[in-house]
Amino acid sequence: MAHRHQTRSTDRFPVTYPVVFGGAPFVGEGTLADLSASGCAIACDRPVLSGSYVRLNVLLPDQSPSLAIELGKIRWVKGYVFGVEFIRLPIRAHQQLDQVIWTRFLRSLGRSALS
Repeated sequence: MAHRHQTRSTDRFPVTYPVVFGGAPFVGEGTLADLSASGCAIACDRPVLSGSYVRLNVLLPDQSPSLAIELGKIRWVKGYVFGVEFIRLPIRAHQQLDQVIWTRFLRSLGRSALS
């Protein structure tokens, strides 16, 4: 049986940001574990359902309001960690996300230059 190899279209950066999420059957809190322009992974203390739609509010350092993802879809679940694809972001949230990704990217370049 052949395995389908998936490649990500955007880089993911490790982060630890608090997040509140909610969907039709659940509401929870967790930690955003990695972030990209198109999605994220979240660690939490409760099970969620793959395929569910969620709304996210991410507490970014030194920024307010929080990063509000109006609509995301849970694409995978492994225990208490799950992956969310961003589907709908308000313009302000898109700008915030771009700024955070750019900052993380520059930091990663700085680290690799020091190696």
